[in-house]
Amino acid sequence: MVQGLSLTTLPTSGNSGVYGSIPSWREHYQLMKKVRIASATDRHYILHQCMQKLFLAGNSNILRPRNLRAEAGWPFKGGGQGLDASSERSESANEDILIFFFQLDLATRVQYALNLEQYEIAQQLRNKLTEVEAEVIRQQEEKRGSSSKSEAQDKAIRIIRLRADLQNAIECENYALAAELRDEISKLEAESLAASAKALVYENAQYTFRLGQKVEHKIFGYRAVICGMDPMCCESSSWMEIAQVEKLSRGSNQPFYQVLVDVRADPNLLVAYVPEENLLASDRPDKGRFDHPYISFLFYGMDGAGDFIPIKQLREKYNRPRHEIPFDPEDEEPHADA
Repeated sequence: MVQGLSLTTLPTSGNSGVYGSIPSWREHYQLMKKVRIASATDRHYILHQCMQKLFLAGNSNILRPRNLRAEAGWPFKGGGQGLDASSERSESANEDILIFFFQLDLATRVQYALNLEQYEIAQQLRNKLTEVEAEVIRQQEEKRGSSSKSEAQDKAIRIIRLRADLQNAIECENYALAAELRDEISKLEAESLAASAKALVYENAQYTFRLGQKVEHKIFGYRAVICGMDPMCCESSSWMEIAQVEKLSRGSNQPFYQVLVDVRADPNLLVAYVPEENLLASDRPDKGRFDHPYISFLFYGMDGAGDFIPIKQLREKYNRPRHEIPFDPEDEEPHADA
């Protein structure tokens, strides 16, 4: 959630071609503000209604086959673990994606306004886009450890100063103050070490899966597409308790992925946050149908191996390189006529 920003004060214009859908975004973020004080149940309901309105309009057939889970026979129960697929549902991941859509929408409107030579409106939109991007970057840095690195440096400077104060207190035989300073230094050293370790984890993160790759959940059996990744679990402690992260063989210190779940499996799940050890990639191309309202916003289309091609902005968001399909000489061989 973008805190402290008024995302609903976008400029309006009589030109419905440029700003025709802005009220939908404004209404969406007005509802998102209510999420801050809503219960967990209300929060999910609001998000689900917003997503249906924004992305499923005109695609009502996606939501009709609600009985496909039973027909497909996919194991959505977690066996002896007592879990089901909803235990990995992530509202924070979903909000992160929606805000990403909002950035893309604003950037498109800026360019369109410039094309129409509506420079004043374009500047207002650009200011709003800059405001949103700055806050999102701040949150990403805090989440991914960039701020942890600067935080560790700040703590190191403070530790040096406290050690000087400690030496002065000892020389003045003020042992009570010296004991307090010593305890504070120990606490800061521990915090600095933790911040440095977090920053190092993000810098050296290694992922088994890539953006746009189709995967299958080992426990629940549904098909999904990777749309985001973290080198460790970044969810709340309450979420980790519900998902029973402590029972994972690799715990929370393993990559976690934002995945889009095929709506034919469960139209209410949409976005899940899954540990790496629970995902499996097929060794064969999967060119089967995959339905999700976010696909066309996050990916250009499907490649020759059946995986999806992430848009440039999504790759930049996670600093991931473009994936090139290995060249297969057999693809260049002429085929006989049928």
